[in-house]
Amino acid sequence: MFAVGTDPVAFGLVASLNKPGGNLTGTASLFDEVAPKRMELLREVVPASMIFALLVNPANPNAETQSKVMQEAAHKQAVQLHVLNASAERDIDSVFVRVAELKAAALLIGGDPFLENLGKQIAALAVRNRLPTASFTRSFPLAGGLMSYGANLTQMFRLVGINTGRILNGAKPADLPVQQSTEVELVINLKTAKALGLDVPPQLLARADEVIE
Repeated sequence: MFAVGTDPVAFGLVASLNKPGGNLTGTASLFDEVAPKRMELLREVVPASMIFALLVNPANPNAETQSKVMQEAAHKQAVQLHVLNASAERDIDSVFVRVAELKAAALLIGGDPFLENLGKQIAALAVRNRLPTASFTRSFPLAGGLMSYGANLTQMFRLVGINTGRILNGAKPADLPVQQSTEVELVINLKTAKALGLDVPPQLLARADEVIE
């Protein structure tokens, strides 16, 4: 049983979403599909900014796809996007030095367990460097980051539980379609926004699923 934020077919986990085959099934959430919207939402906070940075872990098999999706989004939104890499904790400080050199006005955090685990460190450095940031999961604003926009993990794991129950009742994973979690959520840390000296537009706050104050 898996829960992934990318295409399980492209990653070779299953043969197809409707007929997984083998001995695996699970849940897939919207990830690359909603990533451009994350940039769009961050631009609402810093509308005059035309230079962004994207942080990815090059060791993640999905890093190249993430970079491509975001570069295409940046082109459509008339934003210059620089892709920066970090695959070890020691790389994070260098990333912020590079962001300053590039004069990037905001930082997008790519989807990756390693980067997610360093959310508190990244959030603290972002505040210290007065850099607006956005990630894909609510754990980031809960750790002090500015905002997140991505899959609703509560719904995602509820779907995992449903399939797990079916398997325990005798169903074969190969016969269970991969469940697709389509709910997304926007979380904004207003306390962090104030620390960064940012005025979050009221209309953006009104659209948030959760505002941390």
